[in-house]
Amino acid sequence: MKKALVIGVTVGDPAGIGPEIVIKALLKKKYPGTRVVVFADRAVLEQAMDIARQKAPIHEIAGKEDIGRGAKGIQLVPGNVIHQPVTMGKVSRDCGRAAHVYFSTALDWALAGWIDGVATAPLQKEALKLGGCRQLDHTGILKHQTDSAETTTLFITGRLRVFFLTRHLPLRDVARALRKEELDAAIPRCIGFLEQLGIASPKLAVAALNPHGGEEGMFGQEEKEILAPSIQEARKKGLNVAGPIPADSVFHLAKEGVYDGVISLYHDQGHIATKTLDFYKTVSLTMGLPFLRTSVDHGTAFNIAGKNLANETSMIEAIRAAARYAGRVRAAAS
Repeated sequence: MKKALVIGVTVGDPAGIGPEIVIKALLKKKYPGTRVVVFADRAVLEQAMDIARQKAPIHEIAGKEDIGRGAKGIQLVPGNVIHQPVTMGKVSRDCGRAAHVYFSTALDWALAGWIDGVATAPLQKEALKLGGCRQLDHTGILKHQTDSAETTTLFITGRLRVFFLTRHLPLRDVARALRKEELDAAIPRCIGFLEQLGIASPKLAVAALNPHGGEEGMFGQEEKEILAPSIQEARKKGLNVAGPIPADSVFHLAKEGVYDGVISLYHDQGHIATKTLDFYKTVSLTMGLPFLRTSVDHGTAFNIAGKNLANETSMIEAIRAAARYAGRVRAAAS
C-alpha cells in the first residue's frame, strides 16, 4: 500500500482569518491519500470552530508515532501559547508569538522528516515582531531555520506558473535592482524547479519590464542591456527560455500553455496576473527548501476576522498543492 503523505498546516496569526479558513478547509473537503496535522492551540481551533459553525473532535499529538492514531478528527500539535479565546482582528504580541511557535514547530517536524510538506495560513508582520521574532515573515523564518541561502517564490493558478525575480521593493526601485547576474542564476534555477514539479523539458519565459518590451530602447534600456543578454546566454547553454516578452501578453501565453513558467520581474507584475486570473485559487510555493512550503495568496484580513466571512478556497488549494508536489520536491532535495 502506498504510504500516505503527511502535510503540516499552520493557522498563522490566531487573531486573523487563518484559523477559520483552516477549519473550513479541513472539515469541508477531503484530501485522499493525505494526512493533515495542524499546528495551533486547542483554544484557537475551538474558537475558530465556533466562528465557522463547524464541529469536530481534536486529538493532540506529540510526535511522528502519533500521526494517524485515534478516532477521526483534527490532529493537533499544540503550541502551548494561547489558552483562551483571542480578540479577533487586533494586533497582539501573544498572537504574534503563537504564530511564530506554530510555524517554527512545523518546520522542525518537516526537517526531521515527520511531515512531508507545510501549508501555511497568513501571518501578521507587526504582531510577529511584537512577539519577539527577528525575521520579517514566513520567508525569513524559512531561510533562517532551514539554513537555505536561496529561496524562490512561485505562484500557481491553473496552468499559469509565475516566479518572482525581486520581491518587496518600491516600484521606483525595481529597474535599479535588476542585475544580469541574478537573472543568469534565476533562469536555470526556475527551470529546475519546474522539473521538480514533474514538468518534462519545461519552457520558461522572462517578462519584459517596460511597455512593449522597451520598443528597441524607446521606452527603456533594461531589455537591451540586462534581460536580452542574459536570455541569449542561457539559450546558448541549451536552456529553453524565451524573452523578454511584453508583460501584457506573456502571462496570457503561459496560461494558454505556450510557456510552462514565467519569471516576473517585480511583485505586482506577477501578483496582478495570477490573482486576476483566479484570486481564490492562487497558491504560493516556496522553492529551494529541503521540503515544500505552500501558502494562501492573501493576508490575515483583520477586517473580517471572527465574522465567518472568510473564503477557504485558497487554503484548500494550498493543502492540495502541498499534497500534489511535496513528495517530488522532497525527493529532488534529497
